[in-house]
Amino acid sequence: MSGMHIIIIGNGISGITAARHVRKRSLARITVISGESSHFFSRTALMYVYMGHMRKADIKPYADDFWPKNRIELVQAWVNEVRSGNKQVLLADGTVLEYDKLVIATGSVPNKFGWPGQDLPGVQGLYSMQDLEAMERDTRRVKRAVVVGGGLIGMEMVEMLCSRKIPVTFLVRDRSFWGDHLPLQEAELIGRHIMEHRVDLRCGTELAGIVPGADGRVCGVRTNSGEEIACEFVGLTTGVSPNIAWLAGTTGIATGRGVLVNEFLETSATDVYAIGDCAEFHQNPDPERGPIEQVWYTGRMMGETVALSLTGQRTSYRPGVWFNSSKFFDIEYQTYGWVRKELRDGESDHYWEHRSGRQALRVVWDTEDRIVKGVHAFGIRLRHEVLDRYITQGTTVDHLMSNFREASFDPEFHGSTIRMVQDSFKERNRVSV
Repeated sequence: MSGMHIIIIGNGISGITAARHVRKRSLARITVISGESSHFFSRTALMYVYMGHMRKADIKPYADDFWPKNRIELVQAWVNEVRSGNKQVLLADGTVLEYDKLVIATGSVPNKFGWPGQDLPGVQGLYSMQDLEAMERDTRRVKRAVVVGGGLIGMEMVEMLCSRKIPVTFLVRDRSFWGDHLPLQEAELIGRHIMEHRVDLRCGTELAGIVPGADGRVCGVRTNSGEEIACEFVGLTTGVSPNIAWLAGTTGIATGRGVLVNEFLETSATDVYAIGDCAEFHQNPDPERGPIEQVWYTGRMMGETVALSLTGQRTSYRPGVWFNSSKFFDIEYQTYGWVRKELRDGESDHYWEHRSGRQALRVVWDTEDRIVKGVHAFGIRLRHEVLDRYITQGTTVDHLMSNFREASFDPEFHGSTIRMVQDSFKERNRVSV
């Protein structure tokens, strides 16, 4: 296997995890190609560079000598075409590279929905290093910004702008923040918290168009009600889509919204795999989950899985218990299993919120057998390994609440707070914990 050449297109968490784990198991030649940057960086830390908490050098998880030490060749270039029949990759400068096995890990691009003015200077998404550089440039001396889209990336961009004391109007299509995902009580809690930071939160408001100024740059937005809001910067954070436009015209690699893969992360082309944000399962390993999962930890897991297959141990992807985490200004958020905006038939739940409005917990369980289906927390840190074990092993809600101290992680989450959660559960559900 030492004579094999593995090419990985994309140097995000998926591609670099694949490269690292291949190297642990093989002497194969590894080439990682990315036009975005010359090195792997923590994409989730881009906001902290803008906010002045970190430098660009600080978001490189590995020292520069890591790559030559581990014989991982980094190529900064854009890929124009994959010739899967000939096992070749064509770079934008005309260079042709030959591979034995290929991994496509090209991530996502911000969504655009054809709004008038969406390509004006001063209008952008937030995903790449280039997006960070554009935001640094285009928010200097800005009097007001507008962020469109009520999700996690939108929240990050709002916080970034607030850190520089730039007034922000936040347009959210749903009647509450992240209303497609959060139950109403939690959505309202976060909405209040956003407004506490002097953000002009406009729920139930959609973008109709972006208005150009005399200088050709953005000078405002127009909402679906006809209102015009003056601004010099617009963040479009209405989700992301798989970055596969560069594959247009390529034959042999089937695509849908993303690069279509099976449970082994194999594409329709021999010896070609796809992982991370750009991969779309045509047969879901877990029917509860969507065909595309654009989450940091699933990208890492896909990288680990495909490395096994690349080195002779064909392995199916098993994502395990759904997990995600984020932060809304200074309120941390964690979710495990399935806590949806509305209960499904046969589900029950318990919601507790601290009188401060800065901590909340919801537990969802099967009504009949009382097995926990999901937990999410705001302002409370939970132990990942404990929640993962509880849900994997089919723990009952009664056991979870009785042993909630085991699940708590935050040192501030002291005994009195644990007791408040347990007492509220006991009172509303008439059980002892």
